[in-house]
Amino acid sequence: MNNKNVSRRKVLVWELVLFLALVLFDQWTKSLAVSALKGKDPAVMIPGVLELYYLENTGAAFSMLENAQWLFALIAVAAAVFIAYLLSKIPAKRHYVPLHLCLVFIAAGAVGNLIDRLMLHYVRDFIYFVIINFPVFNVADIYVTVATFFLILSVLFLYREEDFAFWKRGGAKR
Repeated sequence: MNNKNVSRRKVLVWELVLFLALVLFDQWTKSLAVSALKGKDPAVMIPGVLELYYLENTGAAFSMLENAQWLFALIAVAAAVFIAYLLSKIPAKRHYVPLHLCLVFIAAGAVGNLIDRLMLHYVRDFIYFVIINFPVFNVADIYVTVATFFLILSVLFLYREEDFAFWKRGGAKR
């Protein structure tokens, strides 16, 4: 067995383990929110700044496209499949760790909310920044938002065009 295949398998296993841990953590925080917050007044964490406030969201961010669960499910599945494909193509080198991590976090966030949409027909949101009246969100939303931010920064400032040559040649040897 060649070293590159072992390295590739190790990276894929770690990505899968991280993905599953992130999804489980998201689901756990949502179940905690249901038991601690549903039907109750908001829990004030920092007065005038941060509250834990339970909300069942049938739309996307800012409750856009309310009750279009099939559309969000389709987008989440497509995103997760595309990310899995990308992860199989990105080289298993230290230089690409930020790219791997960002994609795993984005996929975990998409799947975390997908589970809610498929099982409950809404997403459980519970974090609310009162100070800026930001929409109520959850841990999966944090994964997607923060990872997307770092993905954009990485692509703009960390990677060069030649770092993506693996894409053109159909995937690098890990």
